[in-house]
Amino acid sequence: MEFFGILGGTAGYVVAFIVALSIIVAVHEYGHYIVGRWCGIHAEVFSLGFGKVLYTRTDKRGTEWQVAALPFGGYVKFMGDANAASAGVDGEAMAGLSEAEKRRTMPGAPLWARAATVAAGPVFNFILSFLIFSAIVTVRGVPSEPVQVGTLQPLPQQVRVLEAGDTILQIDGKEITDIGSLYDATAELDLTRPVAYRIERDGAEMIVEGTTPFPPLISSVSPNSAAIDAGLEVGDVITAIDEQPITAFKELQDIVREGEGKPVALKVWREGEVLDFTMTPRRTDLPTPEGGFETRYLIGINGGLAFEPATDRLGPLKALEYGVRQTWFIVTSSISGLYNMVSGAISSCNLSGPLKIATTAGQMASQGGQSFIWFVAVLSTAVGLLNLFPIPVLDGGHLVFHAYEAVTGKPPPEKLLNVLMAIGLTLILSLMVFALGNDLFCEGGIFWKIRSWFV
Repeated sequence: MEFFGILGGTAGYVVAFIVALSIIVAVHEYGHYIVGRWCGIHAEVFSLGFGKVLYTRTDKRGTEWQVAALPFGGYVKFMGDANAASAGVDGEAMAGLSEAEKRRTMPGAPLWARAATVAAGPVFNFILSFLIFSAIVTVRGVPSEPVQVGTLQPLPQQVRVLEAGDTILQIDGKEITDIGSLYDATAELDLTRPVAYRIERDGAEMIVEGTTPFPPLISSVSPNSAAIDAGLEVGDVITAIDEQPITAFKELQDIVREGEGKPVALKVWREGEVLDFTMTPRRTDLPTPEGGFETRYLIGINGGLAFEPATDRLGPLKALEYGVRQTWFIVTSSISGLYNMVSGAISSCNLSGPLKIATTAGQMASQGGQSFIWFVAVLSTAVGLLNLFPIPVLDGGHLVFHAYEAVTGKPPPEKLLNVLMAIGLTLILSLMVFALGNDLFCEGGIFWKIRSWFV
């Protein structure tokens, strides 16, 4: 992550994007390759990237492994395929093969073997995602129950009433049993008076008074947000907004929400220094627990507790369950988002193109290794889902062709297949151009930022 920071700016973003994409593509294509091999289908070429070959070697099975100059994708070419997209049959290569040799080709393999090989790419993307999510939650742990104070966060002129090792039993009379109940109790606090904490310290219960456990402390900065463009960082503490002093993150949320997109001026404490920032909240469509979306104006930061809670380790099964749930949430939110964009319920600017994804990769890398790895998992889920869409040239399109063959007993006619592939390629290229337009012209895009300099 320091390497990306040394590169800085555009170069760092591009390198971070290439690293993330290369990992995802390698896993996706390896899924095709290894499942194809298990199914008895021979892979002639495994390529990371397109264009001029920079490195190549042939293994003992006769597969050529190569790295090409354009690192924005990859492919596995199986024996008998007409091309790297597995579109059509190489009739010349298939001519004269024995039945045993044809079984080792993609066209000559049983339908189940071809379908499994095609589906393996997206499935491996999902596996990568939930394994990463599981690993991160294993490393982080989960807040202990009952809630115990771990490390205290550095805050400006903060009167400390909680100490490391304290167990929080009540907040203003409300029972605290887990981190969720702490969030709920904090949301209902009267910020005009001190907060009463019933705690257990060194085996004795006592009541102490202090400020909210949720100060205006930044725990994370969202990529492609007003906050990250302005230069806010994790660990910053916002002491005032529009010259109005604040002591709780909720006060910041309320002022930004009521402003409905009006610029805000922030005073920020950073390692003993007070800095001034001005930014304009951006209209953002957020998924709701019910499956829909709500539109809010946000500057793009998340708040953190005044302390790091003590944590417990999750067992392997619980960690994997968390990883699967997180992956499923991304899948369902993405499908819901696409549906709502098509129906016009939310802005089509929510569809990101390569420029915005590259920027996100760089910004997540700048926030640390764990943030970057999390981004890789999210992008891997998105790539897996996209490849399952029933569009010719994508894996989902091939699976539709296999379903047609399963029903009719024969594959689609070669001419029809070629026409559908051309249509599919046109759709994908059109979608890429549309998404690139979003990156350039939507709020937060390149031309939008340039225009804002002169307005």
